Amino acid sequence: MLFRKPVPEDGPAVHDLIGRCPPLDTNSLYCNLLQCTHFNDTSIAVENDDGEIVGFISGYIPPAQPDTLFVWQVAVDDSARGQGLAGRMLKALVQRDECSACSYMQTTITPDNKASWALFEGFAKKMNTEVKDRVLFGRDTHFAGRHDDENILTIGPFDAAAKES
Repeated sequence: MLFRKPVPEDGPAVHDLIGRCPPLDTNSLYCNLLQCTHFNDTSIAVENDDGEIVGFISGYIPPAQPDTLFVWQVAVDDSARGQGLAGRMLKALVQRDECSACSYMQTTITPDNKASWALFEGFAKKMNTEVKDRVLFGRDTHFAGRHDDENILTIGPFDAAAKES
């Protein structure tokens, strides 16, 4: 599999992949195009041997937190599941030069998304660090009852040695 930075032409394939990965929220194709351009240094696309995108992570470094990589979405196609691809994508992202100042990772997860909790808790364990979580956006307070709570997980700190291992 080829791990690489996404390019604008990946937008439709990324959009389709996310659509095949419930419970991920689908965004507009335009949003996915922006992820593949403005945020390509902190996002990752994975191609299979046939050139199809089977993995994608969108991420960015929040302007007020230059030591943190925020992971927005992690999508893995059914055909590529069970191979540790999501964890390998996370590791590849923190190893990028663009993330060299990052010693934390954050993401948001709904309380019932067991697969995402396992992924990020496993990543923290591999990075030999801790996970803290709290509700960031509440179902009633922020989503007017239309979406489950979103907990924010903070993983870290992790050091350069953990990033490279």
